[in-house]
Amino acid sequence: MKLHCEVEVISRHLPALGLRNRGKGVRAVLSLCQQAPRTEPRPRAGGERGGRHHACLFISTLKDKLGTRYELKENIEQFFTKFVDEGKATVRLKEPPVDICLSKANSSSLKGFLSAVRLAHRGCDVEAPLLTFTPVKTSEFEKFKTKMVITSKKDYPLSKNFPYSLEHLQTSYCGLARVDIRMLSLKNLRKLDLSHNHIKKLPATIGDLIHLQELNLNDNHLESFSVALCQSTLQKSLRSLDLSKNKIKALPVQFCQLQELTDLKLDDNELIRLPFKMGQLTNLRFLSAARNKLPFLPSEFKNLSLEYLDLFGNIFEQPEVLPVIKLQMPLTLLESSARTVLYNRIPYGSHIIPFHLCQDLDTAKTCVCGRFCLSCFIQGTTTMNLHSVAHTVVLVDNMGGTEAPVVSYFCSLTCYVNSCDMLM
Repeated sequence: MKLHCEVEVISRHLPALGLRNRGKGVRAVLSLCQQAPRTEPRPRAGGERGGRHHACLFISTLKDKLGTRYELKENIEQFFTKFVDEGKATVRLKEPPVDICLSKANSSSLKGFLSAVRLAHRGCDVEAPLLTFTPVKTSEFEKFKTKMVITSKKDYPLSKNFPYSLEHLQTSYCGLARVDIRMLSLKNLRKLDLSHNHIKKLPATIGDLIHLQELNLNDNHLESFSVALCQSTLQKSLRSLDLSKNKIKALPVQFCQLQELTDLKLDDNELIRLPFKMGQLTNLRFLSAARNKLPFLPSEFKNLSLEYLDLFGNIFEQPEVLPVIKLQMPLTLLESSARTVLYNRIPYGSHIIPFHLCQDLDTAKTCVCGRFCLSCFIQGTTTMNLHSVAHTVVLVDNMGGTEAPVVSYFCSLTCYVNSCDMLM
């Protein structure tokens, strides 16, 4: 019985000696085998099934194909399996006093292997056949392939799965009309490149790729980026997103929950607006949204701190001289209660209030004073020099301009008057 994964063997004596572990695993093959001492006589016929050869754990690496042997019977102090679904686990041995840390394993294979190890620890018969250990061949380590690049239909695998250990997968120019479901089981994936295909819709299960840091969807047929993806584990992992050359007209306000984003490419779409909570993307450093249909930028755009910004080729409009006034006094009950919920950060959800009210709260506008407004506000437009939010700015037009219109909202006449110098 074998398991392919990454392993780090940590001595629990190291902290006492003032030493530190490397903190990084190596590719290894774990084998659960029987290895009886040579002096032990063969079991007699009719004797105990399987003899008294207890299972041992062998850890073999590319540098040590003979492997290191660890006894298992009554020698395991504790199992740590909190992250077993992520392909991680730790087995703590009594002698020697080490922790065997496993990672980047196939989760189902890992669960089966740990079950067998538990049986071996108890001295029970392991259901899977145990063979005498033999040195691992170099070919065994080829299963640890971490990168695969496919750039044509003829090379696309149809009859076999992708290696589960993949961390970087590129399938470009393959004519894919949808995301291959087999990709969604690659739990170690950190970079997924699906550029230059014909994908129209993204499955929400992409959000189950908990380690995904880079997602390239350049040159596809996407028309939207779903709310489900914005609220998935991508919130904590995704750093780079390329949605260039698609057919996206707008991104949901929840898109700004992807707060780990540092690089965002939106060029050559049909965007008519950017999410008005854009300022929440505090880690964003590279933003490119050239050749879209943006008439203005949202007010929270001023909160960004970018290194590079490209908004060339949009249809930016001249600021309106007069503001749009949608004030209503006294405030409606809906407006007043919505402002109270948002200002006091009262939790809400579709399990508490109707779904359409949740949508209203999610899309509430932010006044320059920091308060919120739903449908009762004053809307004004001004221009902003893009150098105030980015170190390097690509000219927004062929005339050498670096200014763009920004729309602002005011929750009251007082806020508008106090900020009117912004709109002059």
